Amino acid sequence: MSSRTVIRGGLVITASDEIHADVLIEDGRIAALATSGTPAAEAFTADRTIDATGKYVIPGGVDAHTHMELPFGGTFASDTFETGTRAAAWGGTTTIIDFAVQSVGHSLREGLDAWHAKAEGNCAVDYGFHMIVSDVNQETLKEMDLLIEEGVTSFKQFMAYPGVFYSDDGQILRAMQRSAENGGLIMMHAENGIAIDVLVEQALARGETDPRYHGEVRKALLEAEATHRAIKLAQVAGAPLYVVHVSATEAVTELARARDGGLPVFGETCPQYLFLSTDNLAEPDFEGAKYVCSTPLRPREHQAKLWQGLRTNDLQVVSTDHCPFCFTGQKELGRGDFSKIPNGLPGVENRMDLLHQAVLDGHISRRRWIEIACASPARMFGLYPKKGTIAPGADADVVIYDPHAEQVMSAETHHMNVDYSAYEGKRVTGRVETVLSRGEPVITEREYTGHAGHGVFTPRSTCQYLN
Repeated sequence: MSSRTVIRGGLVITASDEIHADVLIEDGRIAALATSGTPAAEAFTADRTIDATGKYVIPGGVDAHTHMELPFGGTFASDTFETGTRAAAWGGTTTIIDFAVQSVGHSLREGLDAWHAKAEGNCAVDYGFHMIVSDVNQETLKEMDLLIEEGVTSFKQFMAYPGVFYSDDGQILRAMQRSAENGGLIMMHAENGIAIDVLVEQALARGETDPRYHGEVRKALLEAEATHRAIKLAQVAGAPLYVVHVSATEAVTELARARDGGLPVFGETCPQYLFLSTDNLAEPDFEGAKYVCSTPLRPREHQAKLWQGLRTNDLQVVSTDHCPFCFTGQKELGRGDFSKIPNGLPGVENRMDLLHQAVLDGHISRRRWIEIACASPARMFGLYPKKGTIAPGADADVVIYDPHAEQVMSAETHHMNVDYSAYEGKRVTGRVETVLSRGEPVITEREYTGHAGHGVFTPRSTCQYLN
């Protein structure tokens, strides 16, 4: 059965344009746009009409960095693919790219199959996977080629977490060389984990056990050093590089220098580094544990450099690194030893609203908001123009956004499966009103009308940002 929806009277905002236009959706795709009030727009006929007068009509967000159900530190991230993708939809995100995990001693295929099993039939919005490569060997390298054929075209490595996800420089170089051949994109968690472990051990020996020491031992210089080293290894391999969750001035400087030299090096930051700081990590009575993530929150003065990087395109993407752990029973595992606090923050529901607030605060433009939250992540990870824009032929992943509605962020009202909000009490202007995923209403005027299983696995092409 053919279905047609028309969205009338809104301001359509993409990464490149702002236009008062009506949008025609047919069978889950954008069929046409026409300037509102013109004969072409008046000629649109549909089964369902959505009035977007006074609202923005924007592409659904693409969150290229989430961890649903991730095993970490003896527990699991508290959002399942069902709860996490539902929360994503509430926040105006219609595609997530999650991380399948290869365990040491196991194949990439086993890890990917396990994540397919977690997600299939459970997601409210569409999803893809990156592959965490924890065990580089000849078989793994061959498997990378096969995964790319299946639409899993990016591979994450860790310079942190020795004994868990850690890869040494030789393993990193081999994976980068392979990606230079097969077109894959290496994503790097850039922190010098070997050195950090020494500082952790020394801090605990001094009795420094509170959450704030998590930030003090994971030094910005060790993020910068690892970022520099990753860039040089990628240069040796002739491969592009994407550095995840950049948090510090010094790391941005490394990326900017590489990009000024013409290298295909890219960077992502996250809302927590733009809006939170070590002040949160230092909150008393173990409350700081809520804000333990890696890379860690930095002193507030680092934020200006991150915003600058987003304006100058030395940072291309804002993702969430959504990896929630409840304060009660999960974060509490680290009472008396900050190194045992599960690393991660909830945020998949908050990203689009926080970045809209950043528009109002003068940090970025409206079009840059859509670029860093929708279009660039789609291009970076081979989903564009199917995702990330509003144009004929694109999936009808569309958000009707009320730029005037005010809200107070709170665990009382959010939909993530976690018992606290990292932004508790924060007032922002702008709120999602209606969300379509492939033309189907998932959120309808602030009511959830979606269902588990609507979201499907979405194979990706290789990075389109290099073109």
